Amino acid sequence: MRRRTPPVWPSPGEPLAVMKGAGVSRGGREVLRDVSLTLSSGEVVAVVGPNGAGKSTLVSVLSGDLSVGSGMVSVGGRPVGRWRPAELALWRSVLPQHTAVAFPFTVEQVVAMGRAPWVGTEQADEDEKAVVEAMAETEVTEFAGRTFSTLSGGERARAALARVLAQRTPVLLLDEPTAALDLRHQDLVLRVAVSRARAGAGVLAVLHDLNLAAAYADRVAVVAGGRLRACGPPAMVLTSELLTGVYQREVEVLAHPRTGTPLVLPVR
Repeated sequence: MRRRTPPVWPSPGEPLAVMKGAGVSRGGREVLRDVSLTLSSGEVVAVVGPNGAGKSTLVSVLSGDLSVGSGMVSVGGRPVGRWRPAELALWRSVLPQHTAVAFPFTVEQVVAMGRAPWVGTEQADEDEKAVVEAMAETEVTEFAGRTFSTLSGGERARAALARVLAQRTPVLLLDEPTAALDLRHQDLVLRVAVSRARAGAGVLAVLHDLNLAAAYADRVAVVAGGRLRACGPPAMVLTSELLTGVYQREVEVLAHPRTGTPLVLPVR
């Protein structure tokens, strides 16, 4: 077996995943058009936009699961296509929208799958600790012995996130991590994302809740029609004019009276 070298944990602000002029076509339709985006160490980037905008495609491209037709994509300073899958898995972990488990694995076993890329490395000694800590962070410890398929939708989502956290990679790509969660656990998941970023990781999360994006993201990337319409701090990007145009729905943006964080409200 070829020996794999674990990534050196990045310095604050170091670019971890980069897209430059990325374009993707599927079924004869352009899904992403000339998208350039950088995810750096120490930040949470929220990707928002209407259904069918290209957000999940963007995650697939950054993760290396989908090739671009134009432009370039790199992870850890290397073109994503030049990584062997086992090496790339040490750099980035991915939470898909839906996690299906065909066999009756327990929650703990599913979370432990996140440690598979580290087999044969010195970090394999951290497997048990990584699994225990990830389950605690996502509050799934109490049903660690239950079969994954018996969980509710929200419980499955948190267990799937625990698998990603247990992988302990510098890059975390999360596709709609809060979609199935109640209010409390939505905040829990985004607090975990912020915690990982403050520890030096780069976290990119696709979100539909614009107020969650405003509250927790360092930058917000707005995607519509396969194009990156804006990217920057929430207060600069989340404007009534932009969001009304992107969502084709009149939107009002107010400053929270206590924190000043943008509050996005559809006009009804």
